[in-house]
Amino acid sequence: MERPLRLHSRITPSAITALRTASGDREIREAALEQFGDGLVAEFAALQPRLEAFLDDWGSEEAGDEDEGDESPKRGLPDKRRKKLLDGTTWQRDEQLVAAAEALRELFSDELFTDHNHFRAEVQKGLKLQGLKLSAPDLKLLLRETSWREEAAPAVIAKAHKPGKMAPDSLHGLFEAEISGKACVVEYEPDVDLRDSEQIPLLEEGGIEAFIRREVLPFTPDAWINAEATKVGYEVSFTRHFYKPKPLRSLAEIAADIRAIEQEAEGLLDGLLVGAN
Repeated sequence: MERPLRLHSRITPSAITALRTASGDREIREAALEQFGDGLVAEFAALQPRLEAFLDDWGSEEAGDEDEGDESPKRGLPDKRRKKLLDGTTWQRDEQLVAAAEALRELFSDELFTDHNHFRAEVQKGLKLQGLKLSAPDLKLLLRETSWREEAAPAVIAKAHKPGKMAPDSLHGLFEAEISGKACVVEYEPDVDLRDSEQIPLLEEGGIEAFIRREVLPFTPDAWINAEATKVGYEVSFTRHFYKPKPLRSLAEIAADIRAIEQEAEGLLDGLLVGAN
């Protein structure tokens, strides 16, 4: 079961700061930026040897923390992380994201967008107005860093279908909507944090749809079925069908054990009393 993503958005100074290390390894990148500054973009080739030495030191410290008290060789930063940090294009990409966000903040100031669909459209207009271009993944990242989940916000539209091209079917994620005064059918962006699953009996009267209409939609009317993730099969309880419990002891055996314990306890008690005398 899916439910739509709902977001509020705003270009804030903290979001711009977060974009400075959007390529990952935030702590290392922040430390590198503090030490080398804008040279990581403008003079990356010249600074690369110093950056390599910086990463060697960082990797040694990180490995030392992890292997404290361990005499095994210290490996430092994994090759994959190190290679990405030494890729000048990642620093350029983060700088480009920051420049785009700063330009957008000049346009929007501190405006709060309560409809992420409107915000996304305004961002695209603003970037075009400023003569800036972002790849689809970078645009998605910028939008993500400047937005947060808000239950009361309108659902985020992932795809819109022209009228007549697709029949509405809200149970399977096709909702009727109005965009720019025109009726259409839309698909919403799912919120992974609200994703859930239901186990439905194979012989459920009316099938999956009847169950969802009865048990789910009255409580979450914006939910829909993800047909691609739906699986039909049997659940086999191995414990119920294959577990063989050990036979229980008879009452006579249990009674004999109790009598033996009582006799042992009496003997211990007698020994204590004799020692006390």
